Amino acid sequence: MIKLIASDMDGTLLDSSMQISPENAAAIKHATEQGVEFIVATGRNRTEALPALEQVGIECAMVTLNGAQVFDKTGQSLFTVPIDAQTVTSILDLLDEQDIYYEVATDQGLFSQSQEQRIELFATHLGEVMPHLTHNMAIAMVASQLEILPIHYVKNVRQRLAEGLEVLKIICFHKEEARVLGPVAKELEGFGELSITSSGANNIEINHRDAQKGIAVAHLAHERNIPLEQIMTIGDNLNDISMIQMAGVSFAMGNAALEVKEYAKYVTDTNIEDGVGKAILRALRENL
Repeated sequence: MIKLIASDMDGTLLDSSMQISPENAAAIKHATEQGVEFIVATGRNRTEALPALEQVGIECAMVTLNGAQVFDKTGQSLFTVPIDAQTVTSILDLLDEQDIYYEVATDQGLFSQSQEQRIELFATHLGEVMPHLTHNMAIAMVASQLEILPIHYVKNVRQRLAEGLEVLKIICFHKEEARVLGPVAKELEGFGELSITSSGANNIEINHRDAQKGIAVAHLAHERNIPLEQIMTIGDNLNDISMIQMAGVSFAMGNAALEVKEYAKYVTDTNIEDGVGKAILRALRENL
């Protein structure tokens, strides 16, 4: 029987409105009543992830920034896995050289050098997901949403990093997607100590090689004396593969990338069809 469930958020636990549906919330609460611990494992930082969970009354441990920082259910940081400063400089040099927009997640919050670029890139992506929206409508929606997300806009992120901040993740975006980001990802892989993943076609996510969701979930399970075969994981994109691979029970979302479906043992419905809740109830019902 499963003892621990770890779920991704974007494209998985969250619906198209970036919220946790009543059905998903009810399934999670039912599992916890059966003695199963629920945690989220997300590319977001904690302050970005928390509002959706609080809205439905879920209090849980969090694997954040793809495994670069882990918190207990009270919000206390348990450990971080930063990228060393010299490697960060090399990464930013490459991204600047290719004129790629990026955001830097640190132990002191998320930093960006351009609010305008951030809104434009997110609006373009939203327009692809929701083609009925005009570009102006997408920009308005993104601007209103991003206003409530905690992010620091600075003129020079390197100057802020020089103040001693730990870099936990760098995420970069480009509207031409794989044509530009593919070669950059390949070059970054040559740096050696990095984990290069993605949470969507228009981005790549850069972490220390030890900052992966699978490693962090396994670490939490070990502390709780839970064997890997009693862990259930649910995800939809490439940054979820490490935890999909290590779990005894693994579900890919119906909207998941093909590679994730190939690694997962089971496939559930999409994120807009309460796929997480259905996967949890199935796992409990069938004693997976």
